[in-house]
Amino acid sequence: MPDMSTLPTAALFAILVVGIILLIAAGDFLVRGAAALARKFGIPALIVGLTIVAFGTSAPELVVSVQAVLAGASEMAIGNVIGSNIANVLLVLGLPALIMAIPTDTPGVTRNAFIAVMAAVIMIVIISVHSPLMRIQGAILFAGIIAYLTWMFGLAKSGSDDPALKEIAEIDDMGGMPAKTWLSVTFILGGIIGLAIGGNMIVSSGTQIASVFGVSDEVVGLTLVAIGTSLPELATVIVAAWRRETEVAIGNVLGSNIFNIFAVLGAAALTGPVVIPADLLVFDVWVMLAASVALLALIITRKPVGRATGAIFFGGYILYIGAIARSMMQAGG
Repeated sequence: MPDMSTLPTAALFAILVVGIILLIAAGDFLVRGAAALARKFGIPALIVGLTIVAFGTSAPELVVSVQAVLAGASEMAIGNVIGSNIANVLLVLGLPALIMAIPTDTPGVTRNAFIAVMAAVIMIVIISVHSPLMRIQGAILFAGIIAYLTWMFGLAKSGSDDPALKEIAEIDDMGGMPAKTWLSVTFILGGIIGLAIGGNMIVSSGTQIASVFGVSDEVVGLTLVAIGTSLPELATVIVAAWRRETEVAIGNVLGSNIFNIFAVLGAAALTGPVVIPADLLVFDVWVMLAASVALLALIITRKPVGRATGAIFFGGYILYIGAIARSMMQAGG
């Protein structure tokens, strides 16, 4: 990647957008290629769903966070995790709810909502005590995703009617999977290369944008990168709302938030030290926890995310971004 310090600001934003698009497309290619290859070798669909598909859908956040650590911009990694989890609840659920109410009474949702809140609490405790996060904290977090997937595997084997789990397990229904082995391998290699290039474009342009505007890598992670890596979830839920198939929307959001904390932050800390900016512990983590608890409350009471709640969630996200912008202006002033 050439030196970006000489590029105009518009070019930096263009590189960031292209990097996000490439990252999302490459992740999709990797999932389809790996799932097709696994199916060809007779690996059970459930195993493929709980490993390849589950990790592949979190590939944008995972790749960006790991590359940010490798580039010495670990604040972007933790910002991406927290910002993505906030966006997943307030933006990804709030905006589509303006189109159609999203139900909260589907099987398994309450269980996953409790796990998502528990994961948020565990993360807050760990980052409050340890800064920077080292490999031991990364291992603890990553052990969480292994335990979660093991538990989900047990539930699936016992015949759980969790719709999100059913969707993961039904790999045979995935469209666009390559039919030939060589094409599956091409999908996998292309996906890996695309993820590496896209992640590098995002981290490199993001750190330079932070430098141009005099803000921290953390802020870029909380906003631009977080929104970009949350776009697949947003697109999925909007399409589901438009088609009146919103049953799995909340399951997708909860699963993404659990993976972000345990798998993404865990992998980032296993890669290298992850510095925790003090201001994250003052404001952003509590917004993340409040959003998770608010969603849990709706799920427990079986109240759908309707237009009014969606407007509150979406408005809350706009206010959150506004608060970040205000703090940036105050810091600059």
